[in-house]
Amino acid sequence: MRLLEVTDRDDDRLADYRDLRDTQLRRSLESEHGLFLAEGEKVVRRALAAGYRPRSLLMSHRWVEPLADVLDPLDVDVYTAPEALLEGIVGFHLHRGALGSFERRTLPSVADVLDGARTVVVLEDIVDHTNVGAIFRCAAGLGVDAVLLAPRCADPLYRRSVKVSMGTVFSVPWTRLPDWYSAMPDLSAAGFTTVAMTLADDAVDLEDAVTDVDRLALVLGTEGEGISPRWQSSADRRAVIPMSAGVDSLNVAAAAAVACYVAARR
Repeated sequence: MRLLEVTDRDDDRLADYRDLRDTQLRRSLESEHGLFLAEGEKVVRRALAAGYRPRSLLMSHRWVEPLADVLDPLDVDVYTAPEALLEGIVGFHLHRGALGSFERRTLPSVADVLDGARTVVVLEDIVDHTNVGAIFRCAAGLGVDAVLLAPRCADPLYRRSVKVSMGTVFSVPWTRLPDWYSAMPDLSAAGFTTVAMTLADDAVDLEDAVTDVDRLALVLGTEGEGISPRWQSSADRRAVIPMSAGVDSLNVAAAAAVACYVAARR
């Protein structure tokens, strides 16, 4: 690594790290330049361990030594600055003290992601980055083999998603579905039983819905309206998590955790 001290918050070399609070701008910049950001020592380590190529890193002085074992062998610029200057550059206090800018990869095909998978999670139009990151963490921790995202789902490699997932987005195979309309029939044709998590009148207890399933696709919908009528009607089964005390549903990330746990025990 090459250690480079930063003294100017407007240093042109730090363009990857500016305006991190502006979601729309960041989406455009990251898409245009094919990059994503990893925040914190553990997440940076996991990105490197997964083979993602770093463009550069930015950190406070005290984080150089803890990361030296993985950064020393790399041909990469590591920019360092006092914490007050870092806050001026990125727009907030970096609690974990380090940011890495990494190059994105071309997404794999759906067929490649599903090859050998027994349990997958399918997300339809979940737009909250925190929820997407939390679902990836559930999937990784509870033995899900892959995650598929509808075209309009939030970006799993957006900084907030990566942070909440604790870097598990780098270890769980995932890709985007090319065709929203035929997604459920396509998964059924690939040998998966699609189970839509829904409050529909014909939904059955989740445990009953998955107990006899070999290759399972758990389907979760957007935060407000849930799964679309098209996906509900074209899924093989509809399932619900039994609730009590007048509560009809859980946050989608919490529901994903329960569903993944039940799926792992089937």
